[in-house]
Amino acid sequence: TLRMPDKPEYGDPAKAKRPNLISRAVQMGLPALALTDESNLFALVKFYRAAEANGVKPIAGADLWIAGPNDASPSRLTVLCQNREGYLHLSQLISRSYTQGRHGDRALVDPAWFDGHGAGLIALAGRESDIGRALVAGKHDSALAETRKWLRPFDDRLYLELTRCGHADEAHFVPAALQLAAAADCPVVATNDVRFGVREDFEAHEARVCIHQGRLLNDPKRPRDYTPEQYLKSAEEMTALFADIPEALENSVEIARRCNLEMKFGEYFLPAFPVPAQDSEASFIRRQAQKGLEARLSRHGLAPGFAHADYAGRLERELDVIVKMGFAGYFLIVADFIGWAKQHDIPVGPGRGSGAGSVVAWSLGITDLDPLRYGLLFERFLNPERVSMPDFDVDFCMDRRDEVIDYVAHKYGREKVSQIITYGTMAAKAVLRDAGRVLGMGYGQVDQIAKLIPLKPTDPLSLDDALGTSERSRRETDRIVPELKSRYEAEDEVRELVDLARRIEDIVRNAGKHAGGVVIAPSALTDFAPLYCEGGGDGVVTQFDKDDVESVGLVKFDFLGLRTLTIIDWAVKAINVRRAATGESALDIARIPLDDARVFELFKRAQTIAVFQFEGGGMQRMLKDARPDRFEDLMALTSLYRPGPMEQIPSFVARKQGREAIDYPDERVKLVLAETYGIMVYQEQVMQMAQIVGGYSLGGADLLRRAMGKKIAAEMAKHRVVFGEGAARNGVA
Repeated sequence: TLRMPDKPEYGDPAKAKRPNLISRAVQMGLPALALTDESNLFALVKFYRAAEANGVKPIAGADLWIAGPNDASPSRLTVLCQNREGYLHLSQLISRSYTQGRHGDRALVDPAWFDGHGAGLIALAGRESDIGRALVAGKHDSALAETRKWLRPFDDRLYLELTRCGHADEAHFVPAALQLAAAADCPVVATNDVRFGVREDFEAHEARVCIHQGRLLNDPKRPRDYTPEQYLKSAEEMTALFADIPEALENSVEIARRCNLEMKFGEYFLPAFPVPAQDSEASFIRRQAQKGLEARLSRHGLAPGFAHADYAGRLERELDVIVKMGFAGYFLIVADFIGWAKQHDIPVGPGRGSGAGSVVAWSLGITDLDPLRYGLLFERFLNPERVSMPDFDVDFCMDRRDEVIDYVAHKYGREKVSQIITYGTMAAKAVLRDAGRVLGMGYGQVDQIAKLIPLKPTDPLSLDDALGTSERSRRETDRIVPELKSRYEAEDEVRELVDLARRIEDIVRNAGKHAGGVVIAPSALTDFAPLYCEGGGDGVVTQFDKDDVESVGLVKFDFLGLRTLTIIDWAVKAINVRRAATGESALDIARIPLDDARVFELFKRAQTIAVFQFEGGGMQRMLKDARPDRFEDLMALTSLYRPGPMEQIPSFVARKQGREAIDYPDERVKLVLAETYGIMVYQEQVMQMAQIVGGYSLGGADLLRRAMGKKIAAEMAKHRVVFGEGAARNGVA
């Protein structure tokens, strides 16, 4: 029950929101730390980055379950990575254990798999290993035979692991292991089997174990696999604990010296897109984009106020940036699978998010929106002043999305394509219910307390928020839940429940699958990340989440399933069956007019069930107030209807209906803000305002937009100075 900092800076005790593994190690002055989760490397990237950023040497590894002969119970072996070769071998072993070695709830490694995959790994055989079990059972000859078996793949990289955590069999195991070490010429090492940060967290750890096992804390029959001694100990405590075996302590330092895995972050690895022999990716994308632009313009025409040269110039400028940044292959890959989907009559969305600002994307058929017609900016999507991966959000029909993913897996190789893992954490409401369950409290009582926490999906409350003990709740007192706070202060049982829940809140509880994220690697995925799957070998996902797969260089493609596209497809097909029967031409959903007055009457009456983004109750109430009568109004309302911008809705509606005067912060931006009645609604408007008034380049304006969107105070302070100086040069006093 240890938290892992989700950002490297949170490994600093002064910056950590809650104590975590790295902040505790820093406080104790530990020079090195090994993370060996059971059969996984889920936390490796976050652990490595946070440890390295805070002066602690990270050692990567895992506790593996080793399959026993003739279906005997599996044993445990801890392995540590010495270098990249060892990391790749461990990644392959863990991945194979899930895809080929699942046995019930466990992923088992066949001992034979270490042949050819033991190099670069150090193995620690403790009391739960096959060696240790033989020693505890008094079978010294069997233990010696097992030791010699493991020496074959590991040689001088095999250690007998000694722990003193208060387990009953340790008193017998440790002296027997020392005797075996002498007989087999195998070194011993002292370790600490850490499960929680401080001794006081033992109860919280036991609660988490009970949640997983579905048992009660006070159940006298439940397994007691852990002890209060399994907390993170200081070097001084470990020295005292193993004062009689100094060589075991010395070997722990020696192992830390031997483990030198270097992980590199920030470099991207794209699969090669197959292009004709006479082409490079750069020349191919240029030719395809130019051809596609001409086809688009011949079908849709020029946007008002623009000439053909504007489109051609914008296309060339974008292509130069895309090629220079090395992203030609990315655009070609996305265009290819979208093209395949359309060819196979799989509905694809017209495009959303910042990717709709690219003329190249429009020309290649990735999006169906003309960026010049709608004033969309390429720099918001791909900024030459800030190198980051492009990211298209692509919507597919919910029922047939998996066909597109299957096409990609077949084209690039199934060993190179995977979906991405997600981690479910214990949020306030859920953790109260879980804690109440293991404490044996009645369902009705716990449910009553849990329901006091208001549901805020976009900005959920923590228990510390609800009690008024968090920094944020001291600033924003509306986050405090008065009834929970008063009951916590007055009722012992409520206080016991909430205190236990607070100690395990936000800890990862389960693994899931990202709604649409897919990675395509240039070589086997295990070269970049280990794999995980549920029993049966189906639904393979990376063990690193979406942030971590990008950190190690994998590129994420979003294949989002949208039910609305499925409904539209059904409707169009039904309409066209009737049209065919009467001899009418087929309806092309991509060419329907955007100024149909009868459609806007439906929006004014809020008859928008099953209309994407307009079907919620709050949105329908807003439609009745706003009475939209043009497509631009619908665009603005969907952008305003979210936390923060919602405060502008009354003013937007009043200005639209002539009840409030329209004014502009600067006359030079009137053209930019006219369609939204003088209110800044879109991120593009923020960028254009910075360009016109503050003298920014569009790339620089995107950096300002990003700082504002992410509320990065330090960055915003820098931009305040830059904007002020630029505005002064442009005549603003």
